[in-house]
Amino acid sequence: MKKLSILLLAAGLVLAFTLPAAAVDHIFGGYWRVRAFTNKNFSGQDDEALDKTKTDSRTRLYYTAKFSDTFQFVNKFEFDWEYGESTGSNEGSALGDIGADGTSFEIKNSYVDFWTFNKKLQWKIGAQGYTIGRGFLFSDDFSGLYVAYNGDGWKIPFIWIKGEEGGTGPNANDQDVDYYAINPAFKFSGVSVNPYFMMAYSDDATKFGAVTKRQMAAYRFEEYRPWWIGLDLDYNLEGWNLWATGIWSGGSGDVVTATGTQSTDFEGFLLGAGASGAVGPVGLHGQVVYSSGDDDMTDDKYEGFFVPYGASYYWAEIMGYGVFDDQYSNNAPGDYITDTWFLNAGVDYKLIESLKLGLDLWYASLTQKEQIGATDEPLGTEVDFSATWNIMPKLNLDFVAAYLFAGDGTYDGPNQKDPYEIGTRLSLSF
Repeated sequence: MKKLSILLLAAGLVLAFTLPAAAVDHIFGGYWRVRAFTNKNFSGQDDEALDKTKTDSRTRLYYTAKFSDTFQFVNKFEFDWEYGESTGSNEGSALGDIGADGTSFEIKNSYVDFWTFNKKLQWKIGAQGYTIGRGFLFSDDFSGLYVAYNGDGWKIPFIWIKGEEGGTGPNANDQDVDYYAINPAFKFSGVSVNPYFMMAYSDDATKFGAVTKRQMAAYRFEEYRPWWIGLDLDYNLEGWNLWATGIWSGGSGDVVTATGTQSTDFEGFLLGAGASGAVGPVGLHGQVVYSSGDDDMTDDKYEGFFVPYGASYYWAEIMGYGVFDDQYSNNAPGDYITDTWFLNAGVDYKLIESLKLGLDLWYASLTQKEQIGATDEPLGTEVDFSATWNIMPKLNLDFVAAYLFAGDGTYDGPNQKDPYEIGTRLSLSF
């Protein structure tokens, strides 16, 4: 039976790749990069605790089988490795060490995408990627369902995200974690209006892993019922893009404690606004974001902006992941924007057709230092410099240098030292 299955699979692959062009279009693409970078003093101290120097690589290969304008099968595969990386064997069991032959193959996306009802209703079923609320709320790959009704200048998507499968056995279904979201968008006269609502649901989320990366990171929930409601606005005016976002987090969860559970209500919020455009050959951009923090982690209200697992918003290079998204400085939120406010102003300029320079200034501070037990609120002022050289079509070389003039919110002690980062990235898209 096993041999028959293998023969049938082989026959199916041969048939798929030998069908007439009119039956199926095979579309290939991909992305490749290699990065080398150094992080120093990311702990905010002169102790080398978070110091890191490494070279890593990523390859992504895309394959889409397009059967018609309303039906396609999408796949994205990924290989990640660090140079010199090893799993402890001398036989070359990791892609980065001597001998290569790595096992770091990943299936990033695999889903079917088709339209029904006269191209009005779009379906995506399988492992796919999606973003809600510019990433403040969600921006990741997931297994689930996307279905959207499309009109003239508007659409109303519904998204189901499977966060955790409880498995088998008594009460196993209670351990399921599901996200549900509706994310409509309306466009007219240069204006885009995008209201949205998302909720998470579980009777027992104790096996969900880290519910968040930063706030309440030591907590696990039994009953888990958070929700978020938000609005994104965009306005395009003569080459300028203006945007604004507001999100409120609500709902509740039963936090597991040493003596039982404690019900906690979520009452946080996030506000953000930004602009980007150009004045002659000079590009300008800026943004300001404020996310609430909690001033008392022992009461029954969590007033920090509660960030769901799967959110991701990159900002400053050192404090917010940036290009070399390996780690971020002590007490910064990284890409989970909570208990922080930050302000940014940036400029870029094409020195020649193939070389662009950029400079960004960031100031960031904790909203409530009590939330993470910091001694003060200012995280500091960060300066990021970048240069991008288009070596040839589709091949770019980036250079990044960043320095954080650390505030006492990053670290306040006798051995305080400013974090900095230097790195380069060679990337190819096709």
